[in-house]
Amino acid sequence: MTKKIFWSIMIAAGTVLAASLIVIMGCLYSYFSDVQGKQLEDELSLAVAAVERNGKEYLEKVQPGQYRLTWVAGNGEVLYDTLSHGESMENHGDRLEIREALLNRAGKSSRYSTTLLERTLYYAQRLEDGSVLRISVSGATVWVLVLGMIQPILIVLFIALILSGVLAGRISQHIMEPLNRLDLEKPLENDTYEEIAPLLNRINKQHKQIAMQVSELQKKSDEFAQITQGMMEGLVLLNEKNIIISINPAALKLFHADDSCKGKDFLTIERSHAVSRAIHDAFLKGHNEIRLERVGKEYQIHINRIESNGSLIGAVILAFDITEAACAERIRREFTANVSHELKTPLQSIMGSAELIENGLVKPEDMPRFVGHIRTEAERLVTLIEDIIRLSRLDEGSEMPFENVDLYEVAAEAAAELEDTAAAANVKVTVAGEKVNVKGVRQLLAETLYNLCDNAIKYNKDGGTVEVIVSRQEDHGVVTVKDSGIGISPEYQARVFERFYRVDKSRSKESGGTGLGLSIVKHAVQYMNGKIDLRSTPGEGTEIQISI
Repeated sequence: MTKKIFWSIMIAAGTVLAASLIVIMGCLYSYFSDVQGKQLEDELSLAVAAVERNGKEYLEKVQPGQYRLTWVAGNGEVLYDTLSHGESMENHGDRLEIREALLNRAGKSSRYSTTLLERTLYYAQRLEDGSVLRISVSGATVWVLVLGMIQPILIVLFIALILSGVLAGRISQHIMEPLNRLDLEKPLENDTYEEIAPLLNRINKQHKQIAMQVSELQKKSDEFAQITQGMMEGLVLLNEKNIIISINPAALKLFHADDSCKGKDFLTIERSHAVSRAIHDAFLKGHNEIRLERVGKEYQIHINRIESNGSLIGAVILAFDITEAACAERIRREFTANVSHELKTPLQSIMGSAELIENGLVKPEDMPRFVGHIRTEAERLVTLIEDIIRLSRLDEGSEMPFENVDLYEVAAEAAAELEDTAAAANVKVTVAGEKVNVKGVRQLLAETLYNLCDNAIKYNKDGGTVEVIVSRQEDHGVVTVKDSGIGISPEYQARVFERFYRVDKSRSKESGGTGLGLSIVKHAVQYMNGKIDLRSTPGEGTEIQISI
Protein backbone atom coordinates (compact mmCIF):
# COMPACT_ATOMS: atom_id res chain seq x y z
CA MET A 1 0.00 0.00 0.00
CA THR A 2 2.84 2.41 0.89
CA LYS A 3 4.53 1.75 -2.47
CA LYS A 4 1.25 2.23 -4.29
CA ILE A 5 0.66 5.60 -2.61
CA PHE A 6 4.29 6.61 -3.23
CA TRP A 7 4.21 5.80 -6.93
CA SER A 8 0.76 7.38 -7.32
CA ILE A 9 2.11 10.63 -5.89
CA MET A 10 5.24 10.39 -8.05
CA ILE A 11 3.24 9.76 -11.22
CA ALA A 12 0.86 12.60 -10.38
CA ALA A 13 3.78 14.95 -9.68
CA GLY A 14 5.58 13.92 -12.87
CA THR A 15 2.43 14.31 -14.93
CA VAL A 16 1.75 17.77 -13.49
CA LEU A 17 5.37 18.81 -14.05
CA ALA A 18 5.38 17.58 -17.66
CA ALA A 19 2.04 19.23 -18.36
CA SER A 20 3.27 22.45 -16.78
CA LEU A 21 6.39 22.45 -18.93
CA ILE A 22 4.36 21.78 -22.05
CA VAL A 23 1.88 24.53 -21.25
CA ILE A 24 4.61 27.01 -20.30
CA MET A 25 6.64 26.28 -23.41
CA GLY A 26 3.53 26.50 -25.57
CA CYS A 27 2.45 29.78 -24.01
CA LEU A 28 5.94 31.31 -24.28
CA TYR A 29 6.29 30.22 -27.89
CA SER A 30 2.83 31.56 -28.75
CA TYR A 31 3.55 34.86 -26.99
CA PHE A 32 6.83 35.49 -28.68
CA SER A 33 5.37 34.42 -32.04
CA ASP A 34 2.61 37.00 -31.62
CA VAL A 35 5.14 39.68 -30.62
CA GLN A 36 7.28 38.82 -33.62
CA GLY A 37 4.20 38.98 -35.91
CA LYS A 38 3.28 42.43 -34.60
CA GLN A 39 6.82 43.65 -35.18
CA LEU A 40 6.72 42.31 -38.73
CA GLU A 41 3.46 44.11 -39.39
CA ASP A 42 4.94 47.35 -38.04
CA GLU A 43 8.12 46.96 -40.02
CA LEU A 44 6.14 46.15 -43.15
CA SER A 45 3.95 49.27 -42.73
CA LEU A 46 7.05 51.45 -42.53
CA ALA A 47 8.61 49.75 -45.53
CA VAL A 48 5.41 50.14 -47.61
CA ALA A 49 5.30 53.85 -46.87
CA ALA A 50 8.96 54.23 -47.84
CA VAL A 51 8.60 52.23 -51.08
CA GLU A 52 5.52 54.17 -52.17
CA ARG A 53 7.47 57.37 -51.64
CA ASN A 54 10.94 56.46 -52.92
CA GLY A 55 10.34 53.25 -54.84
CA LYS A 56 13.22 50.95 -55.61
CA GLU A 57 15.68 53.54 -54.35
CA TYR A 58 14.61 52.88 -50.77
CA LEU A 59 14.95 49.11 -51.13
CA GLU A 60 18.45 49.41 -52.53
CA LYS A 61 19.49 51.35 -49.44
CA VAL A 62 18.18 48.61 -47.05
CA GLN A 63 21.05 46.54 -45.66
CA PRO A 64 20.57 42.71 -45.52
CA GLY A 65 19.80 41.65 -41.92
CA GLN A 66 17.23 39.83 -39.87
CA TYR A 67 14.36 40.90 -42.10
CA ARG A 68 14.00 40.20 -45.83
CA LEU A 69 12.02 42.48 -48.13
CA THR A 70 10.65 41.30 -51.47
CA TRP A 71 8.82 43.56 -53.97
CA VAL A 72 6.47 41.60 -56.25
CA ALA A 73 4.55 42.94 -59.24
CA GLY A 74 0.86 42.31 -59.65
CA ASN A 75 1.55 39.44 -62.03
CA GLY A 76 3.82 37.71 -59.46
CA GLU A 77 7.11 38.79 -61.01
CA VAL A 78 9.76 39.65 -58.42
CA LEU A 79 10.83 43.26 -58.89
CA TYR A 80 13.39 43.36 -56.10
CA ASP A 81 14.63 41.25 -53.19
CA THR A 82 17.02 42.39 -50.48
CA LEU A 83 18.83 39.03 -50.43
CA SER A 84 18.69 37.86 -54.08
CA HIS A 85 18.51 39.21 -57.59
CA GLY A 86 14.91 39.52 -58.62
CA GLU A 87 15.54 38.39 -62.19
CA SER A 88 16.75 34.98 -61.04
CA MET A 89 13.80 34.32 -58.73
CA GLU A 90 10.70 32.34 -59.76
CA ASN A 91 7.27 33.85 -60.07
CA HIS A 92 5.68 34.46 -56.60
CA GLY A 93 2.11 34.79 -57.82
CA ASP A 94 1.14 31.43 -56.32
CA ARG A 95 2.44 32.21 -52.83
CA LEU A 96 -0.35 32.28 -50.24
CA GLU A 97 0.56 35.59 -48.65
CA ILE A 98 0.93 37.25 -52.16
CA ARG A 99 -2.47 36.01 -53.30
CA GLU A 100 -4.15 37.13 -50.07
CA ALA A 101 -2.48 40.56 -50.33
CA LEU A 102 -3.67 41.01 -53.95
CA LEU A 103 -7.18 40.09 -52.93
CA ASN A 104 -7.48 41.54 -49.42
CA ARG A 105 -4.69 44.18 -49.38
CA ALA A 106 -2.85 42.19 -46.67
CA GLY A 107 -1.82 38.57 -46.29
CA LYS A 108 0.35 36.35 -44.16
CA SER A 109 1.60 32.78 -43.97
CA SER A 110 4.25 30.63 -42.35
CA ARG A 111 6.34 27.79 -43.74
CA TYR A 112 8.59 25.18 -42.05
CA SER A 113 11.87 23.84 -43.25
CA THR A 114 12.19 20.21 -44.28
CA THR A 115 13.73 19.37 -40.86
CA LEU A 116 10.91 21.21 -39.05
CA LEU A 117 13.56 23.02 -37.03
CA GLU A 118 13.05 26.43 -38.73
CA ARG A 119 9.87 28.45 -39.31
CA THR A 120 9.60 31.45 -41.63
CA LEU A 121 6.87 34.09 -41.23
CA TYR A 122 5.66 36.00 -44.26
CA TYR A 123 3.61 39.21 -44.17
CA ALA A 124 2.59 40.95 -47.41
CA GLN A 125 0.76 44.23 -48.20
CA ARG A 126 -0.53 45.58 -51.51
CA LEU A 127 0.76 49.00 -52.64
CA GLU A 128 -1.24 51.73 -54.37
CA ASP A 129 0.15 50.74 -57.77
CA GLY A 130 -1.08 47.12 -57.38
CA SER A 131 2.29 45.63 -56.55
CA VAL A 132 2.95 43.75 -53.28
CA LEU A 133 5.68 44.29 -50.71
CA ARG A 134 6.49 41.25 -48.57
CA ILE A 135 8.54 41.06 -45.42
CA SER A 136 9.77 37.76 -43.92
CA VAL A 137 11.80 36.59 -40.96
CA SER A 138 13.11 33.14 -40.02
CA GLY A 139 12.95 31.83 -36.48
CA ALA A 140 13.35 28.66 -34.49
CA THR A 141 10.42 26.31 -34.00
CA VAL A 142 9.20 25.12 -30.60
CA TRP A 143 11.34 21.96 -30.90
CA VAL A 144 14.47 24.05 -31.29
CA LEU A 145 13.36 26.03 -28.26
CA VAL A 146 12.92 22.79 -26.28
CA LEU A 147 16.29 21.46 -27.42
CA GLY A 148 17.89 24.71 -26.48
CA MET A 149 16.41 24.56 -23.00
CA ILE A 150 16.87 20.79 -22.50
CA GLN A 151 19.61 21.20 -19.91
CA PRO A 152 17.73 23.57 -17.58
CA ILE A 153 14.56 21.49 -18.15
CA LEU A 154 16.35 18.27 -17.11
CA ILE A 155 17.86 19.98 -14.06
CA VAL A 156 14.47 21.31 -13.02
CA LEU A 157 12.89 17.90 -13.72
CA PHE A 158 15.58 16.09 -11.69
CA ILE A 159 15.26 18.44 -8.73
CA ALA A 160 11.47 18.31 -8.92
CA LEU A 161 11.45 14.49 -8.99
CA ILE A 162 13.80 14.27 -6.01
CA LEU A 163 11.66 16.69 -4.03
CA SER A 164 8.54 14.83 -5.15
CA GLY A 165 10.09 11.52 -4.09
CA VAL A 166 10.98 12.82 -0.63
CA LEU A 167 7.59 14.43 -0.16
CA ALA A 168 5.80 11.36 -1.58
CA GLY A 169 7.68 9.08 0.85
CA ARG A 170 6.81 11.24 3.82
CA ILE A 171 3.21 11.67 2.75
CA SER A 172 2.74 7.94 2.10
CA GLN A 173 4.26 7.10 5.49
CA HIS A 174 2.08 9.72 7.13
CA ILE A 175 -0.99 8.31 5.41
CA MET A 176 -0.10 4.70 6.26
CA GLU A 177 0.97 5.31 9.86
CA PRO A 178 -2.60 5.35 11.27
CA LEU A 179 -3.49 2.36 9.10
CA ASN A 180 -0.46 0.41 10.35
CA ARG A 181 -1.48 1.13 13.92
CA LEU A 182 -4.93 -0.35 13.38
CA ASP A 183 -5.88 -3.02 15.92
CA LEU A 184 -8.01 -5.33 13.79
CA GLU A 185 -8.80 -7.48 16.83
CA LYS A 186 -10.69 -4.46 18.25
CA PRO A 187 -11.67 -2.53 15.10
CA LEU A 188 -14.13 -0.16 16.80
CA GLU A 189 -11.53 1.08 19.29
CA ASN A 190 -9.28 2.59 16.58
CA ASP A 191 -8.95 6.37 16.19
CA THR A 192 -8.23 6.83 12.51
CA TYR A 193 -9.72 8.15 9.25
CA GLU A 194 -13.48 8.55 9.16
CA GLU A 195 -13.47 7.22 5.61
CA ILE A 196 -12.56 3.69 6.78
CA ALA A 197 -15.15 3.57 9.57
CA PRO A 198 -17.58 1.50 7.43
CA LEU A 199 -14.76 -0.94 6.72
CA LEU A 200 -13.94 -1.23 10.44
CA ASN A 201 -17.61 -1.82 11.24
CA ARG A 202 -17.73 -4.56 8.64
CA ILE A 203 -14.54 -6.12 10.04
CA ASN A 204 -16.05 -6.00 13.54
CA LYS A 205 -19.17 -7.83 12.35
CA GLN A 206 -17.03 -10.41 10.57
CA HIS A 207 -14.97 -10.87 13.75
CA LYS A 208 -18.11 -11.63 15.71
CA GLN A 209 -19.34 -14.02 13.05
CA ILE A 210 -15.97 -15.76 12.79
CA ALA A 211 -15.73 -16.00 16.59
CA MET A 212 -19.14 -17.68 16.71
CA GLN A 213 -18.20 -20.07 13.94
CA VAL A 214 -14.83 -20.87 15.55
CA SER A 215 -16.54 -21.45 18.88
CA GLU A 216 -19.06 -23.77 17.25
CA LEU A 217 -16.35 -25.61 15.35
CA GLN A 218 -14.26 -25.92 18.51
CA LYS A 219 -17.26 -27.28 20.37
CA LYS A 220 -17.92 -29.84 17.66
CA SER A 221 -14.22 -30.68 17.50
CA ASP A 222 -14.14 -31.22 21.27
CA GLU A 223 -17.26 -33.36 21.11
CA PHE A 224 -15.79 -35.38 18.27
CA ALA A 225 -12.49 -35.79 20.16
CA GLN A 226 -14.26 -36.86 23.37
CA ILE A 227 -16.42 -39.34 21.50
CA THR A 228 -13.54 -40.83 19.53
CA GLN A 229 -11.19 -40.85 22.54
CA GLY A 230 -13.62 -43.00 24.48
CA MET A 231 -14.45 -45.35 21.61
CA MET A 232 -13.46 -48.97 21.96
CA GLU A 233 -13.44 -49.18 18.18
CA GLY A 234 -10.51 -47.92 16.17
CA LEU A 235 -11.30 -44.84 14.04
CA VAL A 236 -9.11 -43.37 11.30
CA LEU A 237 -10.03 -40.50 8.96
CA LEU A 238 -8.15 -40.27 5.65
CA ASN A 239 -8.23 -37.59 2.96
CA GLU A 240 -8.42 -38.36 -0.74
CA LYS A 241 -4.62 -38.77 -0.86
CA ASN A 242 -4.60 -41.46 1.84
CA ILE A 243 -3.18 -39.01 4.41
CA ILE A 244 -4.20 -39.50 8.05
CA ILE A 245 -6.34 -36.58 9.27
CA SER A 246 -7.49 -38.03 12.58
CA ILE A 247 -6.85 -41.22 14.53
CA ASN A 248 -8.17 -42.22 17.95
CA PRO A 249 -6.28 -44.07 20.74
CA ALA A 250 -7.90 -47.42 19.93
CA ALA A 251 -6.63 -47.22 16.34
CA LEU A 252 -3.18 -46.07 17.52
CA LYS A 253 -3.00 -49.17 19.71
CA LEU A 254 -4.24 -51.44 16.92
CA PHE A 255 -1.72 -50.18 14.36
CA HIS A 256 1.13 -49.71 16.90
CA ALA A 257 1.46 -45.99 16.11
CA ASP A 258 1.60 -42.66 17.95
CA ASP A 259 0.21 -39.15 17.39
CA SER A 260 3.11 -38.25 15.09
CA CYS A 261 1.48 -40.32 12.35
CA LYS A 262 -1.09 -37.56 11.72
CA GLY A 263 -0.42 -35.85 8.43
CA LYS A 264 1.41 -38.90 7.06
CA ASP A 265 0.39 -41.56 4.58
CA PHE A 266 -1.60 -44.44 6.07
CA LEU A 267 1.03 -46.80 4.67
CA THR A 268 3.48 -45.54 7.31
CA ILE A 269 1.47 -47.32 10.04
CA GLU A 270 -0.08 -50.19 8.08
CA ARG A 271 1.84 -51.83 5.24
CA SER A 272 -0.49 -54.79 4.77
CA HIS A 273 -1.23 -55.27 1.09
CA ALA A 274 -4.70 -56.58 1.93
CA VAL A 275 -5.60 -53.43 3.90
CA SER A 276 -4.18 -51.13 1.19
CA ARG A 277 -6.17 -53.00 -1.42
CA ALA A 278 -9.32 -52.75 0.69
CA ILE A 279 -8.89 -48.95 1.03
CA HIS A 280 -8.34 -48.64 -2.72
CA ASP A 281 -11.48 -50.67 -3.44
CA ALA A 282 -13.46 -48.58 -0.92
CA PHE A 283 -12.41 -45.38 -2.76
CA LEU A 284 -13.74 -46.94 -5.97
CA LYS A 285 -16.85 -48.79 -4.73
CA GLY A 286 -17.81 -46.77 -1.66
CA HIS A 287 -17.49 -49.55 0.95
CA ASN A 288 -15.30 -52.50 1.79
CA GLU A 289 -14.70 -54.87 4.69
CA ILE A 290 -11.73 -56.95 5.76
CA ARG A 291 -10.69 -59.06 8.75
CA LEU A 292 -7.32 -58.53 10.39
CA GLU A 293 -5.51 -60.53 13.06
CA ARG A 294 -3.18 -58.74 15.45
CA VAL A 295 -1.41 -60.10 18.57
CA GLY A 296 -3.89 -62.89 19.12
CA LYS A 297 -6.90 -60.67 18.47
CA GLU A 298 -9.23 -60.52 15.51
CA TYR A 299 -10.60 -57.27 14.06
CA GLN A 300 -13.35 -56.53 11.57
CA ILE A 301 -12.40 -53.43 9.55
CA HIS A 302 -15.03 -51.38 7.71
CA ILE A 303 -13.87 -48.81 5.16
CA ASN A 304 -16.35 -46.25 3.79
CA ARG A 305 -15.79 -43.57 1.18
CA ILE A 306 -16.61 -39.95 2.14
CA GLU A 307 -18.02 -37.62 -0.52
CA SER A 308 -18.97 -33.94 -0.60
CA ASN A 309 -21.02 -32.48 -3.46
CA GLY A 310 -20.34 -35.64 -5.43
CA SER A 311 -16.56 -35.37 -5.07
CA LEU A 312 -14.32 -37.77 -3.16
CA ILE A 313 -12.80 -36.11 -0.09
CA GLY A 314 -11.55 -39.13 1.89
CA ALA A 315 -12.46 -42.30 3.75
CA VAL A 316 -13.29 -43.43 7.28
CA ILE A 317 -11.85 -46.64 8.71
CA LEU A 318 -13.63 -48.35 11.62
CA ALA A 319 -11.96 -51.31 13.32
CA PHE A 320 -14.09 -53.52 15.59
CA ASP A 321 -12.53 -55.98 18.02
CA ILE A 322 -14.45 -59.18 17.27
CA THR A 323 -12.12 -61.47 19.20
CA GLU A 324 -14.78 -62.39 21.75
CA ALA A 325 -17.47 -62.78 19.10
CA ALA A 326 -15.17 -64.93 16.95
CA CYS A 327 -14.15 -66.93 19.98
CA ALA A 328 -17.77 -67.33 21.01
CA GLU A 329 -18.64 -68.47 17.52
CA ARG A 330 -15.79 -70.96 17.57
CA ILE A 331 -16.83 -72.20 21.01
CA ARG A 332 -20.44 -72.46 19.85
CA ARG A 333 -19.44 -74.58 16.88
CA GLU A 334 -17.15 -76.71 19.02
CA PHE A 335 -19.83 -76.98 21.72
CA THR A 336 -22.43 -78.09 19.21
CA ALA A 337 -20.06 -80.68 17.76
CA ASN A 338 -18.98 -81.86 21.21
CA VAL A 339 -22.54 -82.07 22.57
CA SER A 340 -23.56 -84.09 19.56
CA HIS A 341 -20.63 -86.40 20.08
CA GLU A 342 -21.00 -86.66 23.87
CA LEU A 343 -24.72 -87.37 23.63
CA LYS A 344 -24.34 -89.80 20.76
CA THR A 345 -21.74 -92.00 22.50
CA PRO A 346 -23.82 -93.08 25.55
CA LEU A 347 -26.98 -93.28 23.45
CA GLN A 348 -25.32 -95.60 20.97
CA SER A 349 -24.07 -97.76 23.83
CA ILE A 350 -27.57 -97.87 25.38
CA MET A 351 -29.19 -98.64 22.01
CA GLY A 352 -26.64 -101.38 21.29
CA SER A 353 -27.20 -103.12 24.62
CA ALA A 354 -30.99 -102.74 24.33
CA GLU A 355 -30.95 -104.15 20.79
CA LEU A 356 -28.99 -107.21 21.93
CA ILE A 357 -31.45 -107.81 24.78
CA GLU A 358 -34.44 -107.23 22.47
CA ASN A 359 -33.16 -109.80 19.96
CA GLY A 360 -32.53 -112.40 22.69
CA LEU A 361 -28.81 -112.49 22.04
CA VAL A 362 -27.93 -111.96 25.70
CA LYS A 363 -27.57 -115.00 27.93
CA PRO A 364 -29.59 -114.94 31.15
CA GLU A 365 -26.45 -114.96 33.27
CA ASP A 366 -25.12 -111.85 31.31
CA MET A 367 -28.35 -109.91 31.62
CA PRO A 368 -27.40 -108.08 34.89
CA ARG A 369 -24.15 -106.86 33.27
CA PHE A 370 -25.94 -105.46 30.22
CA VAL A 371 -28.65 -103.84 32.35
CA GLY A 372 -25.97 -102.32 34.57
CA HIS A 373 -24.17 -100.99 31.48
CA ILE A 374 -27.40 -99.38 30.26
CA ARG A 375 -27.96 -97.77 33.68
CA THR A 376 -24.36 -96.47 33.83
CA GLU A 377 -24.57 -94.90 30.38
CA ALA A 378 -27.97 -93.41 31.21
CA GLU A 379 -26.55 -91.86 34.39
CA ARG A 380 -23.66 -90.46 32.35
CA LEU A 381 -26.16 -89.03 29.88
CA VAL A 382 -28.24 -87.45 32.63
CA THR A 383 -25.11 -85.93 34.22
CA LEU A 384 -24.07 -84.49 30.86
CA ILE A 385 -27.50 -82.99 30.25
CA GLU A 386 -27.57 -81.50 33.74
CA ASP A 387 -24.15 -79.91 33.17
CA ILE A 388 -25.31 -78.48 29.82
CA ILE A 389 -28.42 -77.04 31.50
CA ARG A 390 -26.28 -75.45 34.22
CA LEU A 391 -24.02 -73.84 31.62
CA SER A 392 -27.02 -72.59 29.62
CA ARG A 393 -28.48 -70.98 32.73
CA LEU A 394 -25.15 -69.30 33.48
CA ASP A 395 -24.80 -68.12 29.86
CA GLU A 396 -28.30 -66.67 29.89
CA GLY A 397 -27.64 -64.87 33.17
CA SER A 398 -30.73 -66.31 34.87
CA GLU A 399 -31.50 -64.70 38.19
CA MET A 400 -30.22 -66.70 41.17
CA PRO A 401 -30.65 -65.74 44.84
CA PHE A 402 -27.59 -64.18 46.52
CA GLU A 403 -27.14 -64.79 50.25
CA ASN A 404 -24.49 -64.87 52.95
CA VAL A 405 -22.57 -68.13 52.53
CA ASP A 406 -19.89 -69.64 54.79
CA LEU A 407 -17.15 -70.79 52.41
CA TYR A 408 -15.62 -73.10 55.02
CA GLU A 409 -18.95 -74.85 55.54
CA VAL A 410 -19.50 -75.30 51.80
CA ALA A 411 -15.95 -76.64 51.36
CA ALA A 412 -16.44 -79.12 54.18
CA GLU A 413 -19.71 -80.32 52.66
CA ALA A 414 -18.06 -80.86 49.26
CA ALA A 415 -15.23 -82.83 50.87
CA ALA A 416 -17.73 -84.97 52.79
CA GLU A 417 -19.71 -85.76 49.63
CA LEU A 418 -16.53 -86.93 47.90
CA GLU A 419 -15.25 -88.95 50.83
CA ASP A 420 -16.12 -92.30 49.23
CA THR A 421 -14.71 -91.20 45.84
CA ALA A 422 -11.48 -90.12 47.52
CA ALA A 423 -11.21 -93.38 49.46
CA ALA A 424 -11.71 -95.39 46.28
CA ALA A 425 -8.91 -93.41 44.59
CA ASN A 426 -6.68 -93.68 47.71
CA VAL A 427 -6.53 -89.86 47.99
CA LYS A 428 -6.67 -87.95 51.26
CA VAL A 429 -8.84 -84.78 51.31
CA THR A 430 -8.39 -82.17 54.05
CA VAL A 431 -10.18 -78.89 54.73
CA ALA A 432 -8.39 -76.12 56.64
CA GLY A 433 -8.73 -72.43 57.30
CA GLU A 434 -11.32 -70.21 58.91
CA LYS A 435 -14.98 -69.35 58.61
CA VAL A 436 -15.43 -66.71 55.92
CA ASN A 437 -18.83 -65.31 54.96
CA VAL A 438 -19.31 -63.99 51.43
CA LYS A 439 -22.25 -62.73 49.37
CA GLY A 440 -22.86 -65.41 46.76
CA VAL A 441 -25.12 -68.12 45.36
CA ARG A 442 -24.91 -71.17 47.64
CA GLN A 443 -25.77 -73.64 44.86
CA LEU A 444 -23.07 -72.25 42.54
CA LEU A 445 -20.45 -72.20 45.30
CA ALA A 446 -21.31 -75.79 46.22
CA GLU A 447 -21.03 -76.95 42.57
CA THR A 448 -17.81 -74.98 42.13
CA LEU A 449 -16.03 -76.48 45.15
CA TYR A 450 -17.43 -79.93 44.41
CA ASN A 451 -16.10 -79.85 40.82
CA LEU A 452 -12.69 -78.53 41.91
CA CYS A 453 -12.32 -81.21 44.58
CA ASP A 454 -13.67 -83.90 42.24
CA ASN A 455 -11.10 -82.99 39.57
CA ALA A 456 -8.33 -82.87 42.16
CA ILE A 457 -9.23 -86.44 43.21
CA LYS A 458 -9.69 -87.82 39.67
CA TYR A 459 -6.38 -86.49 38.36
CA ASN A 460 -4.35 -87.31 41.47
CA LYS A 461 -1.80 -90.00 42.14
CA ASP A 462 -2.30 -93.13 44.19
CA GLY A 463 -1.82 -92.08 47.80
CA GLY A 464 -2.01 -88.40 46.87
CA THR A 465 -3.50 -85.50 48.79
CA VAL A 466 -6.03 -82.74 48.20
CA GLU A 467 -5.88 -79.63 50.41
CA VAL A 468 -8.79 -77.20 50.60
CA ILE A 469 -7.83 -73.95 52.34
CA VAL A 470 -10.35 -71.21 53.18
CA SER A 471 -8.99 -67.75 54.03
CA ARG A 472 -9.77 -64.03 53.93
CA GLN A 473 -7.78 -61.50 51.89
CA GLU A 474 -8.93 -57.95 52.57
CA ASP A 475 -12.64 -57.94 51.66
CA HIS A 476 -12.52 -61.17 49.61
CA GLY A 477 -13.15 -64.75 50.59
CA VAL A 478 -10.55 -67.08 49.07
CA VAL A 479 -10.69 -70.86 48.58
CA THR A 480 -7.59 -72.69 47.40
CA VAL A 481 -7.78 -76.28 46.16
CA LYS A 482 -4.33 -77.82 45.94
CA ASP A 483 -3.56 -81.39 44.85
CA SER A 484 -0.45 -83.52 44.39
CA GLY A 485 -1.63 -84.95 41.10
CA ILE A 486 -0.29 -85.22 37.57
CA GLY A 487 -0.39 -81.48 36.90
CA ILE A 488 -1.11 -79.62 33.65
CA SER A 489 1.42 -78.63 30.99
CA PRO A 490 1.75 -74.85 30.38
CA GLU A 491 0.44 -75.11 26.80
CA TYR A 492 -2.85 -76.58 28.05
CA GLN A 493 -3.45 -74.37 31.08
CA ALA A 494 -5.18 -71.60 29.09
CA ARG A 495 -7.73 -74.04 27.63
CA VAL A 496 -8.73 -76.22 30.58
CA PHE A 497 -11.73 -73.94 31.28
CA GLU A 498 -13.10 -74.42 27.76
CA ARG A 499 -16.15 -76.60 27.31
CA PHE A 500 -15.50 -80.28 26.63
CA TYR A 501 -11.73 -79.67 26.62
CA ARG A 502 -9.77 -82.53 28.17
CA VAL A 503 -6.01 -82.66 28.61
CA ASP A 504 -6.02 -86.46 29.00
CA LYS A 505 -9.09 -87.73 27.15
CA SER A 506 -8.51 -91.41 27.97
CA ARG A 507 -8.26 -90.74 31.70
CA SER A 508 -11.29 -88.44 31.59
CA LYS A 509 -13.41 -91.17 30.04
CA GLU A 510 -12.24 -93.66 32.61
CA SER A 511 -13.26 -91.27 35.38
CA GLY A 512 -16.63 -90.56 33.75
CA GLY A 513 -16.06 -86.83 33.29
CA THR A 514 -18.11 -84.77 30.87
CA GLY A 515 -15.46 -82.14 30.17
CA LEU A 516 -17.76 -79.38 31.46
CA GLY A 517 -16.72 -79.25 35.13
CA LEU A 518 -14.07 -76.51 34.94
CA SER A 519 -16.17 -74.58 32.41
CA ILE A 520 -19.05 -74.55 34.94
CA VAL A 521 -16.56 -73.41 37.62
CA LYS A 522 -15.36 -70.51 35.44
CA HIS A 523 -18.88 -69.30 34.57
CA ALA A 524 -20.11 -69.68 38.15
CA VAL A 525 -17.24 -67.60 39.54
CA GLN A 526 -17.78 -64.93 36.85
CA TYR A 527 -21.52 -64.87 37.67
CA MET A 528 -20.63 -63.97 41.29
CA ASN A 529 -18.11 -61.32 40.11
CA GLY A 530 -15.22 -63.40 41.38
CA LYS A 531 -11.79 -64.30 40.05
CA ILE A 532 -10.13 -67.62 39.36
CA ASP A 533 -6.43 -68.35 39.15
CA LEU A 534 -4.63 -71.55 38.13
CA ARG A 535 -1.04 -72.58 38.82
CA SER A 536 0.24 -76.01 37.86
CA THR A 537 3.48 -77.89 37.38
CA PRO A 538 3.48 -81.20 35.44
CA GLY A 539 4.19 -84.12 37.80
CA GLU A 540 3.91 -82.00 40.95
CA GLY A 541 0.24 -81.01 41.08
CA THR A 542 -2.21 -78.22 40.48
CA GLU A 543 -3.43 -75.30 42.58
CA ILE A 544 -6.68 -73.47 41.72
CA GLN A 545 -7.71 -70.42 43.71
CA ILE A 546 -11.06 -68.67 43.57
CA SER A 547 -11.73 -65.26 45.10
CA ILE A 548 -15.30 -64.12 45.86
